[in-house]
Amino acid sequence: MQEPAATSAAATPLSTLSERSGFVRTGRYPEVVALCEAFATRYPDAVRCFDFGTSPEGRPMKAMAVSRSGALTAETARERGLPVVLMQGGIHAGEIDGKDAGFLALRQVLEGEAAPDALDALVWLFVPVFNVDGHERFGAWNRPNQRGPEEMGWRTTARNHNLNRDYLKADSPEMQAMLALAEAWDPIVYVDLHATNGAQFEHDISVQIEPLHSGDAALARAGLALRDGLLAGLEAQGSLPLPFYPSFEVHDDPSSGIVDGVSPPRFSHGYFPLRNRFGILVETHSWKEYPVRVRITRNLVVGMLEQAARHGRDWLTIAAEADARAAALAGQPVALDYAATERTRIVDFRGYAWTRTPSDISGAPATRYDESTPQVWKMPLRDEIVPGTVVEAPRGGYIVPAAYAGPVAEKLDQHGIGYTRIGCSDMHSFRLCGFNAPEPSDVEVFRADSADFAAQSMEGRQRLAVKGGWTRERRVVRDGALFVPIAQPKARLVMALLEPQAPDSLLQWGWFNNAFERKEYMEAYVAEDVARDMLRDPEVRAAFDRRLAEDPEFAASPAARLEWFHRRHSSWDERLGLYPVFRTATVPR
Repeated sequence: MQEPAATSAAATPLSTLSERSGFVRTGRYPEVVALCEAFATRYPDAVRCFDFGTSPEGRPMKAMAVSRSGALTAETARERGLPVVLMQGGIHAGEIDGKDAGFLALRQVLEGEAAPDALDALVWLFVPVFNVDGHERFGAWNRPNQRGPEEMGWRTTARNHNLNRDYLKADSPEMQAMLALAEAWDPIVYVDLHATNGAQFEHDISVQIEPLHSGDAALARAGLALRDGLLAGLEAQGSLPLPFYPSFEVHDDPSSGIVDGVSPPRFSHGYFPLRNRFGILVETHSWKEYPVRVRITRNLVVGMLEQAARHGRDWLTIAAEADARAAALAGQPVALDYAATERTRIVDFRGYAWTRTPSDISGAPATRYDESTPQVWKMPLRDEIVPGTVVEAPRGGYIVPAAYAGPVAEKLDQHGIGYTRIGCSDMHSFRLCGFNAPEPSDVEVFRADSADFAAQSMEGRQRLAVKGGWTRERRVVRDGALFVPIAQPKARLVMALLEPQAPDSLLQWGWFNNAFERKEYMEAYVAEDVARDMLRDPEVRAAFDRRLAEDPEFAASPAARLEWFHRRHSSWDERLGLYPVFRTATVPR
C-alpha cells in the first residue's frame, strides 16, 4: 500500500497550471513542490527530487536530477564521467519563463517527444525556482514592462537580495545553497533562464555564453561552437535570437547602439567561467506574450540537452585540461575584467518604427515604438572585447592574516577553494596559537594611494574602489593565517576574490573597509610642536619647502600641511590603507 504522500504525488498531473491555462497564468510555489515529487514518483528510475537548501522564510529549495543513465547522485555522475547540465529558473522570480518551460520540456523529454536519447548521455539538474521566497511575493504588476503571466513573483528575495548580483560575494543563504549544489555536482554548463527588460523589437531571445571572450582559450572556442549551435537551433524553429544582451548604450535611445562585454562574476555567466565551466545567460524578450516566451525557452532547454548529449564528454575533457592550465597560472598575466574597444560595426537589428520626442509628463525625451511597423535598424555594435585590468598572478599564492582568517575561510569554503592554515596544526597543544614571535616574511603588500567609498549601499554593502599597487615588504605572519595557493584549478576564482582591483573582490564589496578608515589622530596643537621639531632636519625642511612651492592646493590647506608631518611621525598608523591580504612567491611550510 502506498504512503499518502506517494499516492498524492502519483495523482498529480505532470502539467503545470501555466500549460493548462494556455500559458496565461503561472502556478504558486506549492505546485513546484508537488510536481517535483510527482515526476520522481512517476519516473523513479529517471528522476530524483531533493531539497538543496531552505529559504529565509522556511521554504524548501527544490532540485531535480534527471537521467536515464542510472546516475541520479553527484557521486554516481562523477564516477561515470557524465556531463551535468544545471538549469535554473526564477532567480528573478517575476521572470518565470524558465520554470514553466522547464517542466514542459521535462515531461516531453521523459515521454520521448523531444531529445529522446539525451537523458542516456547526461544528467540534467533542474532548479525550477531559485528565488523561492520572491516567487511567493505574487502580484499582477510585479513586472510592469513584461507581457504575462497574469501574476508573477518578485525580483528579489525576502531579504531584498538580487541573487544575480550575489554569485561571488554569496551573502544570501539561497546563493550559499546554490554554490554548495554546484560544488557537489560540478556542472559543465550552468544555464540561467531570464526574461529581459528593454526596448520593443522583433528579436525574441538572446543567448550569451562565457568563456567566449574571457577565460581559458580552448574552453572559449568550445563556448563559441556551443553558442552558435544553440542559436542555429533556435533560428530553425522560427526565432530571431541574438548573441548579445539587447541593452542600448544610452538607455531608451536605439540610435546609441549596443556595447557587448563580459559580465563580472557577481552574475551567473560571469562566475562559472572562473571555475572553467560554461555559464549561459538566456533572456527571452519581455514584450513577447508569455506563451511565446515559454515556447522559445522550452526550445532552448531542449536544444541545450541535445548539445550536451552530443558534445558533453568532449567538454569535460576540455574543462579538465583548462583546470590543469589554470593551476599553472603562477606568474602569468591574468585579466580581472574586460571592456569593449571603440571599434564599431553596423548590424541589421529587427526593430520597429520609433520616435523620440519631449514628454509633457516627465519633461525628458521619451521613446515610443510602433509595433505595427517593423523596421530594420542599422544598429551600431561594439563587440570587440579585450582585457581591461590585467595583473600578474602571484607565484605562490595569497596569505590572509589570522585576524581575517575566519570570515575569509568561510567564503573560500563556499566556493570550494583550497587553502591551508599556517601553523596551529595542533589546536589542542599547550602552545597558544599566534603568540609565538615569528620572524618577518618577505611578501607583497598592496597599499592604497586612494580609497573611495561608495556614496550609497549596493546589495546592503558599501562598495570600495582603491588605487595602488603591489610592492615587496617584510611583514609578520602569525600562526592561524591562511595560505591560499594559486596552483589550483580555481586560480581565476581565487584572484577574483582576493585581488583588490578585481570588480567583485571581497575588498570591493566592502569586506575590509575598516582597513581604509583612519582611527587615530594628532591634535593640531600637538602637530604644530611635532612639525617644528621635525623641521630641524635639513632634509625634512627641504622636502616641505619643495612641496609648498610645487602644490598651491597643499600650501593653502592647514590640515594637509599638518598631516604631511604626522605621516612622517612614528605615531602615524602604518597599517592605514594596507590591504590585509598579502601575496607570496613561495609556499609557506
